[in-house]
Amino acid sequence: MQTAQAGRGGRPTLKTIAYITGLGVTTVSRALNDAPDIGRATKERVRLVAAQIGYRPNRAGVRLRTGKTNVISLVLSVENEIFGLTSHVVYGISEYLATTPYHLIVTPYRLGADPLDPVRYIVETGSADGIVFSRTEREDPRVRYLHERGFPFATHGRTEMGIAHPYFDFDNGRYAEIAVERLAARGRRRLALLPPPANLTYAGHITDGFQRAIDRHDLIDVPVRGVTTDSGYEAIRAEVGRMMATRRRPDGFVCASAAAAIAVIGGAEDSGCAIGRDFDIAVKESFDIMRKFRPQIEVVREDFRAAGMGLADAVVRTIAGVPAEDLQTIQVPDGPQPKGRPTDAD
Repeated sequence: MQTAQAGRGGRPTLKTIAYITGLGVTTVSRALNDAPDIGRATKERVRLVAAQIGYRPNRAGVRLRTGKTNVISLVLSVENEIFGLTSHVVYGISEYLATTPYHLIVTPYRLGADPLDPVRYIVETGSADGIVFSRTEREDPRVRYLHERGFPFATHGRTEMGIAHPYFDFDNGRYAEIAVERLAARGRRRLALLPPPANLTYAGHITDGFQRAIDRHDLIDVPVRGVTTDSGYEAIRAEVGRMMATRRRPDGFVCASAAAAIAVIGGAEDSGCAIGRDFDIAVKESFDIMRKFRPQIEVVREDFRAAGMGLADAVVRTIAGVPAEDLQTIQVPDGPQPKGRPTDAD
């Protein structure tokens, strides 16, 4: 006799899983929702069967029963660089959430718009159980808004506003020091930093690290005028072209993003300079593509996939009630990823 093999239209249901596993529907539901009183072996068996038969929860039904959406929203600017954050972070978050009841949706916004708007919309409509966002600012209105409302979230980057919140960050101060040290080892003495926009928290971290290393090695800081990593390819290229046409041109660049590094190289080469001969460049990236573009580039790896997994872990555990102070990670360049409260190293 065919019993509870599928729901309406042949779609697998909780009853389908219960029939296959020999468990009760309530036990199946609680296992899929990671209930603490359900054993690990039972949860793994239920999830394996669910994956094999293609079970997907009815979102409307879940929301009616629990008040939850089982959705995590990644709020992301549509201008995020192709060599940077977007795809690897999305992959990392998706990989982590695949082992949980949660699903990822991406909520885009444009850099010229108010970044609080998509966050406010998600909270007011209850369209997700947690939020992840990047481009974190020192005084970030999104952090204050979510903290005041007790809405679960995690940020890619830290703040400086005295609010304890979950985050996953990269030690950009140490990155800048490593970059300067490598350029100095190549004999470069006049270095320029192409930083992120000053309102972003990590702009201060990377600038401070750059200055520490410049002072330590007794090098010359050549200022970049009027452009940041957000300025776009042509603006960066034009500024670097101007710099390389002067008598006091830099012979080394530290870049805060891979896309910006490509623009820097373009501007320098427009002026007749050759990488490895007239200048060198250091950059952080996650895609392992920069050395294929120019093998002379000094690359420091920033693992955006690990960042995605760390952010997903932080927001899911926030929903489960874990304190924010236990959900703060700083990824160290060329090193481990220690968890815990931030140190004074950056």
